[in-house]
Amino acid sequence: MPVHLSVLVQTPAHSGIGGPLTYLSEEALALGTLVRVPLGQRELLGIVWPPQPQADDPVPPVKPLRLRAISGELTGLPPLNASWQALIRFTASYYQRSEGEVALAALPPSLRELSPVQLMRRLERKAGINKTGIKKGKTETADALQTQATPQVALGAPPQGLALTAEQETVLGQLAASKGPFLLFGSTGSGKTEVYLQAVQRLLQSEPTAQALVMVPEINLTPQLEQRFRQRFEPWLGPGCVVAMHSAMTPAQRLASWLAAHSGQARMVLGTRMAVLASLPHLRLIVVDEEHDPSYKQQEGARYSARDLAIYRGQLEGAKVLLGSATPSLESWHHSRPASEDKPAGRYVRLHMPARVGQSALPLVRRVDMNRQPRRTVFSGVLLDAMRERIRMGQQILVLLNRRGYAPVLHCPSCHWKSQCPHCSAFQVFHKLDRSLRCHHCSFAQAVPRACPECGDTDVRAMGRGTEQLEELLAAQLEGVIRPGGGAARIARIDADSTRAKGALEAQLAQVHAGEVDVLVGTQMIAKGHDFRRVSLVAAIDTDGALFSSDFRAPERLFSLLMQAAGRAGRDAQWSLQEGHGCEMWIQTHFPQHPLFDALKRHDYPAFAQEQLQERAQAGMPPFSFQALLRAEARTQEAAQAFLTAVAQMATDLPGAHQLTLYPPVPLGIQRVAQVERAQLLVEGTSRTALQAFLTAWQPLLRSARQQHRQVLRWAIDVDPLVI
Repeated sequence: MPVHLSVLVQTPAHSGIGGPLTYLSEEALALGTLVRVPLGQRELLGIVWPPQPQADDPVPPVKPLRLRAISGELTGLPPLNASWQALIRFTASYYQRSEGEVALAALPPSLRELSPVQLMRRLERKAGINKTGIKKGKTETADALQTQATPQVALGAPPQGLALTAEQETVLGQLAASKGPFLLFGSTGSGKTEVYLQAVQRLLQSEPTAQALVMVPEINLTPQLEQRFRQRFEPWLGPGCVVAMHSAMTPAQRLASWLAAHSGQARMVLGTRMAVLASLPHLRLIVVDEEHDPSYKQQEGARYSARDLAIYRGQLEGAKVLLGSATPSLESWHHSRPASEDKPAGRYVRLHMPARVGQSALPLVRRVDMNRQPRRTVFSGVLLDAMRERIRMGQQILVLLNRRGYAPVLHCPSCHWKSQCPHCSAFQVFHKLDRSLRCHHCSFAQAVPRACPECGDTDVRAMGRGTEQLEELLAAQLEGVIRPGGGAARIARIDADSTRAKGALEAQLAQVHAGEVDVLVGTQMIAKGHDFRRVSLVAAIDTDGALFSSDFRAPERLFSLLMQAAGRAGRDAQWSLQEGHGCEMWIQTHFPQHPLFDALKRHDYPAFAQEQLQERAQAGMPPFSFQALLRAEARTQEAAQAFLTAVAQMATDLPGAHQLTLYPPVPLGIQRVAQVERAQLLVEGTSRTALQAFLTAWQPLLRSARQQHRQVLRWAIDVDPLVI
């Protein structure tokens, strides 16, 4: 007799369907089983899920004749376990999204498209089972596939790592002795990566089936970390023990990595933020490298923080969680505070590694007062002299400017026309290499006009500067500088434009590591995570904008970026101490006495963090309060703000509302993108519980109000936003 199954499917966010749908099945299936189900005219992937709790009001029973049957079960795959299901439920609840949206988005795209037969064929090829195995029955085939997917027996002796420093040994001992979670506060070059490797190795030696998840903030950091893990562990555990997960992989690669992790065959998963929701049935250790990085916060769909979910997942599955950074987020720093007379200790255990490995020293920070330089100076004379000297010595230089393109805007000095994007409230960026104007928000591009479109003046000029312009200026300023062995200085640029082609980033980084580049110009892509052994000088250009930003997190991001960039210098004593010249970080600024630069000069993150936390406590900002943003998009700004105003007025009597402040709606910083107007409303309070109760009760009102405000295209809630 057919049974009722609750099945979670990926439904549109605006549909109002947040829970599972009911289907008929020939037999009962375990929770977490993957199935194919019909929905409308389509067939979708679904997950067998616990039924929703019944409401207080009686609901008429569903007539069996109106229910549709599942199309088939994806045999050969073990069900998604209870811990993974709990993680999905928490993520959906906390970040105010539907469970179906979160759960199905966490699965590889190819898996959502494969039929049961197609998946079985793929699994057979992977497991090496011939086609006659299918005829033996579903259970026997699944058992055979599962046997093939069990972790491999060690092929040799455990790997021999590098000799550990006393600080590294202490940290690993603390990691073993406590439950955590842990915050590893280690200076750049202190050997945090080796601690990660050793922690994973000790875990795998103690638990034969254990799995570890290691996350990095950006895709460009994954290949070099993956290479280190493969070199360390594949001779011991064999090929396939390490897999990667990030959005730059092909659908087939992502599916293969997910299957290896889900089956338990992969012992280590290296990935970006998406990996935090991967199925890892034997997860025992989670490492979040560069935990401060804003890239861990998803900005579309379910706007989750992978770092925060890693903490929750560790508690859920009994896994240890290790956050690592030379410049921790202020939230993590606050949560790892030691106990004091008036305050209890934080929830995290803080671990310290202040010294660099070997004899290399932290760079000397030099500030150049640009008020004393001629107007429109890009590179000061003293900085250029220092760069020329380093090139002649055979050392490498990094030049940081977090703005790509040639110039942020073109303008006409006669009529003051500027290269405004016709679809956004932003300027089109001038790219000189292909003579184009491009909007970095909607991707609209057009050729550079021969004359001003307003007045016809041919003297159209670039305003401001980007990485393309720095590359061009340095080529001219460093002309005639001869590097050791002869030849002119070699300049390269790494940013989102120069690395667009497949494999371009890896090739450019390989050139830098091989010493084939003397000066590397780039955006924040070059400032973190890279182990450039020959770099002895780092220069930061145009950093002042963040000092007086309306975003209260801007100083934190700037300090982190500069300190991470400084950490690229002097990582190898052979280069940083050559001929007695120490490594250096040069900062060109109009505000050389700013407290941020004072703390940076001393490499004193604790002092900077203490000052920032005091300011936030006085202002009632996170981590001393909790926030959520309601964003609305419409064809007009008036329509977007009218919707936000209406739903704010409807929310006064909701649970938790009396403990919260709802601020008036305002346009976003870039208020129009691709002809869509955007506005937002901030909700803030000192109780996370009150905020969550309020947001949950607010959801039905938002959906009903959307029906009355037809001009609103979409709305979304962002819990714990990073940009306000």
